Amino acid sequence: MSDTFDSGIVGSGGGSMCAAPMMRSAGKSAVVLEKTDMVGGTTSISGGVMWIPNNRFMRADGVKDSEEQAMAYLDAVVGDHDDTPGAKRAKRLAYVRQSNEMLEFLISRGIKFRRNPYWPDYYDAPGSSAPGRTVSAQLFDINRLGDWKDKMRPFALPLPAYLDEAMGSLANIKRSWAARGVLLKVMGRAIGAKLKGQRLVTGGNAIQGQMVEAALKAGVDIRLSSPVKRIVVEDGRAVGVMVEKDGAEQRIDARLGILVNAGGYARNQQMLDRYIPGMSSEWTNVGPGDTGEMIEAGGQVGAALVQMDGFIGGQVSLPPGSEGSPHKPMVQGDMAKPHAIVVDPGGDRFVSESSNYTDFTRALLEHHKQKPSIPSWMVFDSQYIDTYMLVGTMAGTKKPQAWYDAGYLHQGNSIEELATSLGIDPAKLRATVDRFNEFARGGHDEDFHRGDSAFDKFVGDSLTKTTLGAVEKGPFYAIPVYPGDVGTFGGMLTDEYARVLREDGSPIPGLYATGTSAASVMGRASPAAGVNVGQSFTWGYVAAKHAANLDNAATAQAAE
Repeated sequence: MSDTFDSGIVGSGGGSMCAAPMMRSAGKSAVVLEKTDMVGGTTSISGGVMWIPNNRFMRADGVKDSEEQAMAYLDAVVGDHDDTPGAKRAKRLAYVRQSNEMLEFLISRGIKFRRNPYWPDYYDAPGSSAPGRTVSAQLFDINRLGDWKDKMRPFALPLPAYLDEAMGSLANIKRSWAARGVLLKVMGRAIGAKLKGQRLVTGGNAIQGQMVEAALKAGVDIRLSSPVKRIVVEDGRAVGVMVEKDGAEQRIDARLGILVNAGGYARNQQMLDRYIPGMSSEWTNVGPGDTGEMIEAGGQVGAALVQMDGFIGGQVSLPPGSEGSPHKPMVQGDMAKPHAIVVDPGGDRFVSESSNYTDFTRALLEHHKQKPSIPSWMVFDSQYIDTYMLVGTMAGTKKPQAWYDAGYLHQGNSIEELATSLGIDPAKLRATVDRFNEFARGGHDEDFHRGDSAFDKFVGDSLTKTTLGAVEKGPFYAIPVYPGDVGTFGGMLTDEYARVLREDGSPIPGLYATGTSAASVMGRASPAAGVNVGQSFTWGYVAAKHAANLDNAATAQAAE
């Protein structure tokens, strides 16, 4: 027995929820097959940010951008390399053009977005934008989903606050009257929503909540607990999938094609060991369905698997109680604040603490190849404890005794005493701290250029716009840092139509891929916040257009 649809979509992340309404707008039927018992994928638990150059919100706010400027930036940061075939310039150009078309399509379907006021691109390179090119969803009343609201994979932030409010203002409520004003605004939203019977969600829940609502209204068939076991290929064309349901296999046929958007392999330790040695599935912040079998299924039907050592980093620290939690505390923002540094177990700094998460975690893994460096240590002083949040705890608050008891949070009255607790040569750590303090007081990090870029200042102290501050006031503290991730970057090779390609570059008819099931159009780079969600949505949209034979001439032109 089999069901037949025009489009079969594997996984329920952002690209799926964009492709399905696109198919329905063309009068085609679509089924979304999600292997877990919850909808939304990793997009739902992410920040839900999309990187879209030259978008309408930038223009409305007077932020200058252009296709040429965006391409200059991607050419500088991503570039053309033989070992990143998924990131060829023609495909990057298609992304810049098609992402805007995708955004306009979603807006036409009633999806509500906003511009993040300030989120710089990660590199001060030609074409970069300091105000940033990020777009995210407006807050969404998840109660509008009815019974589906309890099937949405939840986002970690429970407050009705935008990410820029949570990252910039709410962390400073003890230091800034403006921040207290933002807190009052957020509290007012929460009270108002409760009085109206609403439950406002933010981040990935806000965008995926809207997308699920749009998909259901459009008549998309969404099936949970429906893991795909293999892709069915007949006469060289992908024509369907085999799904396990209630202990039995069922065939789902797709007249126009199959879109694979089932995530990467960050929760598959065997694949991590093969492709990214040193990484652990215990440190990831992706959804539980990110286990890689659909990438391998693509390889089994002839897909070229490329860029498999790529990943989107997200350094984490693991306090007691975080074991087994789907949300590992990410500490990029913690590490980038003044009065803190990161050292390896030998007491050496090895990278800028304010570099973007992918660069930091890659540097940590590379450093670990030279000498054991996992975990490394974030070392900070009492000024830090009094001023900044630490692993989700508020500034100036007493840290849990369990942190000390478990040997997670180390404390010493002097740098030397802290070093002894960490098993580091006291003289070495003292020399490292003294050298950094000299840089901090002079305003320039001569070793790693921490604080030089607009992004450095963004992730540092949001009030003083700096990331440099001497580690000098005892007691001193340290917590372990691990090279976590928010997804892998390797997968099936695709072209500017999101078609899956064979090793010889020819497309497999009827087979498309997006999200982290596909090799990233950004190669191994993370140019800015939102490139992952942005390309998932964009290539899902492009795949649906191509499969439905809509505007393919325009898509081809975008790649010229």
